[in-house]
Amino acid sequence: MEERINKTVKYLQAEYIMIWILPIVLVILYETGIMTEGDYAGDARMDYILQTIGILLTVGLIPLSLRLFSLSLVKCVKLLSLPDALSSYRRWSEIRLGLLVVPILTNLSFYYLTLNTTGLFCAAMSLIASLFCVPTRKRIWNELDLLKEEKEEE
Repeated sequence: MEERINKTVKYLQAEYIMIWILPIVLVILYETGIMTEGDYAGDARMDYILQTIGILLTVGLIPLSLRLFSLSLVKCVKLLSLPDALSSYRRWSEIRLGLLVVPILTNLSFYYLTLNTTGLFCAAMSLIASLFCVPTRKRIWNELDLLKEEKEEE
């Protein structure tokens, strides 16, 4: 079972690293001119629409991703057997990271399209929120209550 836990941690850590690599790649694409920037820089209406969408995505998806994961742990994952709990834990972690990557990439794109720093701030907030999701072996043990089960067996 230790091997399966370690494998799950490695997959989740690789996926977590991708959350930080994707925005860096996007910034490089815009800064090098591969993707055009400032397409809507002078358009006040489009600027308003894109910034509103970006803010709503950020305000909606950050709390949703963090709260949905904790609810799934309590209602679903902890009740399963360990192998099923690990696969369910991984799936819910991937959903949480997916919900966080949407406002990151969207707001970075909106920043470069409008050159309005609101998108940059929203992307930064989403990246900061991802720091609450760093997958570690200790975190998996704590969130799945494996330490309590180990003590009960002794």
